[in-house]
Amino acid sequence: MSVLLLGIETSCDDTATAVVRDGVRVLSNVSTNQDAFHAKYGGIVPEIASRRHAALLSAAVDDALSRANVGLDELDGIAVTAGPGLIGSLVVGVAAAKALAFATGLPLYAVNHLHGHLFAAFLERDEPPPYPFLALLVSGGHSQLVEVASPSSLRIIGKTRDDAAGEAFDKTARLLDLPFPGGPALDALARDGDPRAFAFPRHRPDPGTLDMSFSGLKTSVRYFLETPEGKAARREDVAASFQAAVVDVLIDRAARAIDATPYEALVLSGGVAANTALQSAFVALGKRRGIATFVPERRFCTDNAAMIAAAAERRASIARVDPRALVADPNLRFN
Repeated sequence: MSVLLLGIETSCDDTATAVVRDGVRVLSNVSTNQDAFHAKYGGIVPEIASRRHAALLSAAVDDALSRANVGLDELDGIAVTAGPGLIGSLVVGVAAAKALAFATGLPLYAVNHLHGHLFAAFLERDEPPPYPFLALLVSGGHSQLVEVASPSSLRIIGKTRDDAAGEAFDKTARLLDLPFPGGPALDALARDGDPRAFAFPRHRPDPGTLDMSFSGLKTSVRYFLETPEGKAARREDVAASFQAAVVDVLIDRAARAIDATPYEALVLSGGVAANTALQSAFVALGKRRGIATFVPERRFCTDNAAMIAAAAERRASIARVDPRALVADPNLRFN
């Protein structure tokens, strides 16, 4: 029987809604970013983000339903990001989802934002990733290797010890005087640079761990740019060399994981999954190891509500909650 879910995602600064059928077919996917409101601050201002969500979310829900050509009475449930994220932003989405659930009597599903990224690779695919698969989840706030044995069995086997890869991208972009948001701008600049121009460090893990680190790399770039050589360097070459270091670390960890444990597939997810160099290296890794690779469409890499509905559909028995008991949790645990 077909399942039609409304997804709501407001964990950070994107006001996103979607209608998804069976956790696969995206009937609508609405997203409004707030870049113009945060750009002058060089980063996301939580208070501004939450106020913009409050102003936009009602219209975004209506827009998603209209584009999907469905009414509230045709839905089978409502899925919302409960955490982790910015508390003010999360509260807006959770409050709206609870209100809709109370008003309609529809089931409410609370979804971990990171679980949404994991299942974004299932959207608009006739053949989804087979289990068990290894997911490399890379975003502005998280960098993790996740073993996905089934929708209900998820285990983090490696993670960053300090900065997330996306955070390192954004901070390095600011060092290079690139516009906000920094990650995509650095990716674009790096395409015209030489990734071998400068040998920035690659942190190697201790024996027996798949953890990673990016704070030292970011600091190395900062110190380099203060030297005479750095001041004379082409920004394109610095960007490409920095990006190559990040990609090398991520691919090295993924390679170590699949060498240690057999997986049926590899999944790349999270906002940094949209990075062109990382995508190319990830697909190449899968080809070398003879493992199928799955990368979500670009619109499903960044924060979106379709992935929240996809995760809710697959984890329905775990994710269903009583609206009266649901609270936003900025530090929501992974499992």
